[in-house]
Amino acid sequence: MTFGILHGVSVGPGDPELITLKGLKILQSCPVVAFPAGLQGRSGVAEQIINSYLKPEQIRLSLKFPYVQKEEILEQAWQEAAAEVWPYLEKGIDVAFACEGDISFYSTFTYLAQTLKSNHPQLGINYIAGVSSPFAGASTLGLPLTCQEEKLAILPALYCPEELEKALDWAEVVVLMKVRLVYGQVWKILAKRELLDQAWLLEKISTAEEKIYHPLSHYPQLSLSYFSLMLIKQNQNKIGKI
Repeated sequence: MTFGILHGVSVGPGDPELITLKGLKILQSCPVVAFPAGLQGRSGVAEQIINSYLKPEQIRLSLKFPYVQKEEILEQAWQEAAAEVWPYLEKGIDVAFACEGDISFYSTFTYLAQTLKSNHPQLGINYIAGVSSPFAGASTLGLPLTCQEEKLAILPALYCPEELEKALDWAEVVVLMKVRLVYGQVWKILAKRELLDQAWLLEKISTAEEKIYHPLSHYPQLSLSYFSLMLIKQNQNKIGKI
């Protein structure tokens, strides 16, 4: 029996034009397109990005992935999502999973692909790279993400401020993903190190709702969205803006 292929398609951080030509070609050629469901019945970010590219005859699968930390709840959600996708793959039908940002960068697709591969080892999986938010964010700011021998650290949602302290000790450039819950703690660390003017906060990068906060010395408190990112460049005063 020949099974369908599961394609992980990176669709970028928000601007539909940031999808690669390869990703768009696969997205439009698959009979079935899946994506993470949005909250409270709304369209998810990935679905919003690709909506104008999809054809009426394509089947859409909105898969639920809860925003929780409990492993047993997440595992159940991954199994349920895999169970929705597998009937199509089993019949030899290709499925494209649209993933915000890049599929290899803190991606929901990773868990879906791993679950399906564990349940069905013979399944073929195709990974299509794309633009991730740190790179899109640097471009939005008109800044090089790194220069010359600068070291880069990328940290996921921080629950331990000491991790940021350690990263700032060895990396000239630090990116903090989904900084919403720890912004107050991060702000205090940057203030102590006199880095508030060398840090940028971006929300919903490359979308119509994009916001940029800088210098952070003006923003000791902020109410941020889930999709918030901070870029810290310790050498920026030396390099300047291009």
